Amino acid sequence: MKATEQAQPAKNFNEETIALDTPIIRGETTITTLTLRKPASGELRGVSLIDLAQMDVLTLRKVLPRITTPTLTDIEIGRMDPADLLQCGVAVGSFLLKKSDREAALVA
Repeated sequence: MKATEQAQPAKNFNEETIALDTPIIRGETTITTLTLRKPASGELRGVSLIDLAQMDVLTLRKVLPRITTPTLTDIEIGRMDPADLLQCGVAVGSFLLKKSDREAALVA
């Protein structure tokens, strides 16, 4: 490695940061980015993994409040721009993959 090159930080497969196309307004606060973390099994209670993998909107509305920072409400998720919701769904879907599969997807 050359002296001018810097090592890229390792990708954290348990967390994904999403820049929102349409910010979420909460009172006087404007939310422009969300951090989603990989859900634990208990945070998936009451949802079908198949529905989650298919990015079912109702299922995402149940799971996202459990794994977002800042924590979103069901109403805020219902008002999200569809492009932002899709981006969140893709991130959640990637959390369902094995780590080796996610690493392979990055290389491809």
